[in-house]
Amino acid sequence: MGTAISGILGAFGLSASAGLNAYIPLLIVSLLAKFTDLIKLSRPWDALTSWWTIGVLAVLVLVEAVADKVPAVNHVNNAIQTFIRPTAGAIVFAASAGSVTKISPVLSLICGLLVAGTVHTVKSAAVRPLITATTAGTGGPIVSTVEDVVAALISVLSIVLPILMLIVLVLLIWALVSLIHSLKKPTREYN
Repeated sequence: MGTAISGILGAFGLSASAGLNAYIPLLIVSLLAKFTDLIKLSRPWDALTSWWTIGVLAVLVLVEAVADKVPAVNHVNNAIQTFIRPTAGAIVFAASAGSVTKISPVLSLICGLLVAGTVHTVKSAAVRPLITATTAGTGGPIVSTVEDVVAALISVLSIVLPILMLIVLVLLIWALVSLIHSLKKPTREYN
């Protein structure tokens, strides 16, 4: 029972991470499944451990990391990622949950799609425009780097310590809501 709950928590964490960066959680799952006993991927998800898949994911991580930090290119990247991030979330949820639970693969795919899609939508429709508007675009590369670090941290914690990942995720959501609230608060002029 504990393994199943950890597996579900981990799957939700990995798919949330995919909403920030599609390829980081996939690469981390691939590498940890290939080189450790922390996660075992059942068929067909074990294809993620092939050298070709790992190589392609590593290149995609680098491409997205660069594209997301270049002004104007990051907007195109986010538009393209609108379809890729939810798909990656569906794959990583199904791959990780399927290895420890008997959840329907279709339900796993739907859960991953919805979680990653929601995170991506909040990021692209609320957070990024707010950061761009309040920093005249100069905050984009910084926020992108933070997103990549958070995606990697949540991905590793989702596999290694899923309960800690849940705590970190709740704290990050609280911090994000606080940041958005403080940025939207009108400033007072004193005369």
